[in-house]
Amino acid sequence: MKLPGAWLLAGVMLLLCNTAQASLQLRLKTEGLSPEQRQASQTLLDEAMQALPPRFIEQLDRRIDVGWTDDMPSNAFGQASLVSELDLNRNLLASLTDGTAATKKTYRPHGTVRREMLATVLHELTHIYDRSRLWPEAERKLIQRCTRRNDSSGLIGLPDECRGQSARRFTLSDDPRLLDLAGWQQYVGRRGEREQHNRQIARSPDIYETSSPKEFVAVNMEYFLLDPSYACRRPALYRYFKEHFGWAPAAKDTCAKSFAFLNAGNDFAKQPLGQVDPERVYAVDYLLAEANQNWVSRWGHSMLRLVICAPGRPRGPNCRLDLDQHLVLSYRAFVGDVQLSSWDGLVGKYPSRLFVLPLSQVIDEYTKTELRSLASVPLNLSRREIEDVVEHAAEMHWSYDGNYFFLSNNCAVEGLKLLRSGTNNAQLVGLDSIMPNGLLEVLKGRGLADTSVLDDPREALRLGYRFDSFRDRYQAMFDVLKKHLPIKQEKVEDWLALKAVDRRQWFEQADLRTSAALLLLEQASFRQQLVLAQDEVKQRYLGARELKNGGMDKANATLQQILANSGFLSRPAELLGTGGYGLPQPSEWQRLESESSLRQKQLQLLTGDLDKEVRALLDPSRAAEMAANEANLKQIGEHLRKLHKAAGGLELP
Repeated sequence: MKLPGAWLLAGVMLLLCNTAQASLQLRLKTEGLSPEQRQASQTLLDEAMQALPPRFIEQLDRRIDVGWTDDMPSNAFGQASLVSELDLNRNLLASLTDGTAATKKTYRPHGTVRREMLATVLHELTHIYDRSRLWPEAERKLIQRCTRRNDSSGLIGLPDECRGQSARRFTLSDDPRLLDLAGWQQYVGRRGEREQHNRQIARSPDIYETSSPKEFVAVNMEYFLLDPSYACRRPALYRYFKEHFGWAPAAKDTCAKSFAFLNAGNDFAKQPLGQVDPERVYAVDYLLAEANQNWVSRWGHSMLRLVICAPGRPRGPNCRLDLDQHLVLSYRAFVGDVQLSSWDGLVGKYPSRLFVLPLSQVIDEYTKTELRSLASVPLNLSRREIEDVVEHAAEMHWSYDGNYFFLSNNCAVEGLKLLRSGTNNAQLVGLDSIMPNGLLEVLKGRGLADTSVLDDPREALRLGYRFDSFRDRYQAMFDVLKKHLPIKQEKVEDWLALKAVDRRQWFEQADLRTSAALLLLEQASFRQQLVLAQDEVKQRYLGARELKNGGMDKANATLQQILANSGFLSRPAELLGTGGYGLPQPSEWQRLESESSLRQKQLQLLTGDLDKEVRALLDPSRAAEMAANEANLKQIGEHLRKLHKAAGGLELP
């Protein structure tokens, strides 16, 4: 039926009037308030309305009554009840009215009582918004997912949001993207279920945010709306809220282009505080250490490699040559003891933390000491995804303190969560793998990892996509010995198993090339001796503790100091103490630099002391073999320099 023109115009005018009125209204309950109290209260509410996003006000289309109540704990500021009332603590009314709340300091994050009151209003309004917010399309999809049933009318393969919550609305705090950023990750291997505990607990503005996703949303809305530095401290969440509301409050003019990190390298003479600029990161590789017979390494070790361009080099393939600039992101179990317990690893006793390491150290650690090869496989990520992974890694480096489970929350699982949350790539959402080598296969199967770079072994080595175990290199050096010296051993392992004094008898017969090979093999032998000595000291240390033997007290005390002092390399937030949150800002970098330098110097001194003390604890035969090994290194080095000089070369250092 077609309406006459007048009726149509009246209907449109009525619709416009109703639309204009359909927005948030805060109504102050004035009963029992003096004029001064009413004015101070209304000013607070007006300020809150001015801070809220326009879309928030438009979509929360209701009247909310705000009043003061005596029925509230003394340490509480306010609370929203149901969906249309907000109560504030009357104990705060006097200081709000006389203005002292604006200068009175508080231990709470926002600094002053007045600021906390404003944050409380915004916090509680966000709870109401979160409880009432409907996303029709998302809710429709959720209903479809939650009504799939099997023949027994049971829910099948559903996320936890569906179970027992058939009438649940899809709210802001249910958004999978927000949950990924906030710290409630998907359990790997559990069909999309979310982890129950949030472990992004360091550098938090208010630890209450980790109690539930709803509180996380409300707390972070406070800082999104009130803190101009929020965009720099929590950039991913800032972008999330900005996109959700199509609006953002005024922020700092610019954020630092680079992110601070603590380099957990073992060179204690270097300043550990570093900077990584996402613009200089050319690529992100999946870095896999091959498996060995050690029970904790039988499936390999999963890491991420940041291919960083040298300063001044344009971003491109040649950046792969700048190996001294590359960093490795490695989730590891931080063991605050010399004992590595399989049971503790299974039950999650060890903290899981994101270490940032120089690529050169990782290569040496695996290829020279553990004799394991490394494969560095480029991930097919967009430019935006690469930069977002770097940013998210920086956030996790400063905030994450998880629990390491060898079989369920290991390096592969943690790395997958980092990639998933960092990139928001749809290909990673349903991806599950708890094994490092298995994860690479799955990434390859989804077109996210380019393993073709490994097809030609020689090219892979030349271009830095593969780093071979030194075992083959040691064997090649041993073959040089076999060619030039009448030795009886057939394999390099047999040669290294000889006593150092037995190997020494061949030094004077070696020519220049053979001497170079001998030097490399003596270095390999010394590394093996160090590993054996470390294991011997560990066993004696544990036995001494169990027997309450006082003979190791001094070494024990030094070792404990090293473990305590080195903890900052895996949990760098402790260097900044309380105050501040999220990514450290340039104003905090000076303190980071001075504190980390001080810790490094202490570690340098302690490691020197420990070396002397531990040497005294070794079995006499082990100590003698290490001393003989060191004498071999000195002798073959001198012999090599003499031959090199005789051949007309420059004198070697």
